[in-house]
Amino acid sequence: MEIQDVPFSVTDWSKIVPTEYKGETGTSFWRTFEVGNIRVRMIEYSPAYKADHWCSRGHILLVLEGELTCELKDGREFKLDSGMSFQAADDDVNPHLAYTEKGAKVFILD
Repeated sequence: MEIQDVPFSVTDWSKIVPTEYKGETGTSFWRTFEVGNIRVRMIEYSPAYKADHWCSRGHILLVLEGELTCELKDGREFKLDSGMSFQAADDDVNPHLAYTEKGAKVFILD
């Protein structure tokens, strides 16, 4: 990863107004900071959330609270508990989607 055109900055996530996104089921609330060539998000997923699309964008995702399952289009599933992360490249090889039964709070860099 090469971070470009990003000046030093501090983010107070409590001051970023969340944007609501509906999933196939449930809802997510994104707080997003985007500058230069990066997007950083703090996302809260409601219980019973499931994404409504397969994603092939690369991410580094860290579960801060709760649990999240990452499903790959080939059928593999990975359950991530608080303190666990996944890393995926920008490619069409490993499309993924996320879901949670109990809800989760995650930090994502892409």
